[in-house]
Amino acid sequence: MRCSSLWRALALMLSLPFAVTAQAAEAPTRIAFIGANLVPMDRERVLRDQTVLAENGRIAAIGPKLAIPADARRIDARGLWLSPGLADLHTHVQTRDDLAIYLSYGVTTVLHMGEASNAFAGRTRIAANEGTIPAPYIYTALAVDGSPRYGHLLVTTPEEARAAVLLARANGYAFIKVYNNLSPESFAALAAAGRELSVPVIGHTVNAMGGLDRQLAAGQLFVAHAEEFIYSHFFAPDADSGQRVPPDSAIPGAVAMAKRYGAFVAADLVTYGTIAEQWGRREIGQSYLARPEMRLLSPRYRLDWSGAGYGSREGDLMPRAAFLGRLVKALADGGVPLVAGTDAPTIPGLFIGDSLHRNLALLEAAGLTRYQALATATRNAGAFLARGRPGEPPFGTIAPGARADLILTRANPLDDLATLRAPLGVMTQGTWRDRAALDALLAPVADRYAAAVR
Repeated sequence: MRCSSLWRALALMLSLPFAVTAQAAEAPTRIAFIGANLVPMDRERVLRDQTVLAENGRIAAIGPKLAIPADARRIDARGLWLSPGLADLHTHVQTRDDLAIYLSYGVTTVLHMGEASNAFAGRTRIAANEGTIPAPYIYTALAVDGSPRYGHLLVTTPEEARAAVLLARANGYAFIKVYNNLSPESFAALAAAGRELSVPVIGHTVNAMGGLDRQLAAGQLFVAHAEEFIYSHFFAPDADSGQRVPPDSAIPGAVAMAKRYGAFVAADLVTYGTIAEQWGRREIGQSYLARPEMRLLSPRYRLDWSGAGYGSREGDLMPRAAFLGRLVKALADGGVPLVAGTDAPTIPGLFIGDSLHRNLALLEAAGLTRYQALATATRNAGAFLARGRPGEPPFGTIAPGARADLILTRANPLDDLATLRAPLGVMTQGTWRDRAALDALLAPVADRYAAAVR
């Protein structure tokens, strides 16, 4: 039986060494940011001339006249702006180099959304989360499907579904990511086991469920792409032509449905937009090769991008991309919690780190306020993880007790989101890295990649 073979795989994976804890880092020192203009992101406000004291990777105190411990490292933040570290909650990075790149862009939390190697899901995740390597904090999702077509873990029965959730929990996965071809019975079993074992279901449309509302009603916490509303809400899963644009009059119903179930939705305009701009236009795909970010794209991803084939497709996806902007604007204004995700680097043009900042700009262009846009990568991301992983240290706002994931910038991001693209420094896992230290992380990566493609 397939079920028994999956249980054998479970026993084998539980015996693998990647669950061994990485060597603990040295205890982080106290760090005080003095005189900062604080953008706490608990609501839309700025607190001027504040001192923030971080201790053991958490925010210990905030105030205008804090007593600073004698052993604290002092960061002069007068005239500068301190805001929460950013989150990309839909990524497919694979290496420590990728994680260092993210950090240089101010990204301090990532959610790997499927197909992580065992080494990444185990050793690398643990090392990042213990602060022994320069990296964002990592969460992982185990991708499951009812078909081998997309390469995900195959689940075809309720028994296999429960075994998959047990497998995920034992190996440190935070979520189960569902994909298109699951059966309704398997989806229901994944959702039930996820609730029981605290490994919630997130992800894509499941065609056989007959609509996104049924998935959310069954307990799916997070919709992995805004475009999933097109595939299984505005149109039936088997009735989407691939390019037809829903009427704007249908948007309020989608907002009400998402609110009814308390769902989180990925505000990933950059993902579909990047596909749309190169759809049937080979010259756009070629233009990515001239981008300065190419120096930090690994040879492996370059090969993957070259075979993507979007440039040879027919039709025009830009009207759908514009519709998604209007949908996301309505979701934000309607109070649906939107979170940032990019799908980097699986799609040509989605450079690691850079694509998150492009997404923030696209959200602003779609009509979101800068606060709404920034909330997708800070407070809303933290709220999603608080729902999905209760009991873990909070993040996404600057408040006592929260993770001290911080970005220091020259300007107020609520005036100019682009200031976040080039942080003066980033703090995560109790370690402060100024701009020079961040650049030093990137230089050897760029040199290795350049040597590999000569």
